[in-house]
Amino acid sequence: MQVSTSGARLWRFKYKFDDKEKLLALGQYPDVPLSLARERRDEARQLLARGIDPSAQKKTLKSASEGTFEAVFQEWWQSRLEAVSPSTSAQIRQRAQTYVLPYIGQRPIAELKAADILAVARRTEARGLIETTHSAVQLIGQVMRYAVATGRAEIDPSLRCAARSNP
Repeated sequence: MQVSTSGARLWRFKYKFDDKEKLLALGQYPDVPLSLARERRDEARQLLARGIDPSAQKKTLKSASEGTFEAVFQEWWQSRLEAVSPSTSAQIRQRAQTYVLPYIGQRPIAELKAADILAVARRTEARGLIETTHSAVQLIGQVMRYAVATGRAEIDPSLRCAARSNP
């Protein structure tokens, strides 16, 4: 345990990798109890035994999760909070959580194709929700354009999606 000058108590794991001493953050006490900190330490030791740097592994996993459609949606949605009314903001979030995120939320945003968006649209359309289908595809397009603008995707595949004009 490391205690900072501000009084924060942090679980740390000190290890050597490639003859360099490193420090891995395991969490903050009391949010992370001792038993969980020990589990995380043991996982890091297992990675070391396989020749994998636990710190690099943690960074890789974090960057992979930051590139998902859901992560970019959350960021886009936060940026829109001040621009729209609270009821509109809640409606957008609800629509995303119900009709979009369960199907493409965990997918890397840069790898989404028009066929993926069309599949989401077809699921909503099959329920007889034509206007909601249009809104969901529009929402996906807005998030994709945000991803393009922030450099996380090259193109907006919703523009090529047939569901946009005729679901």
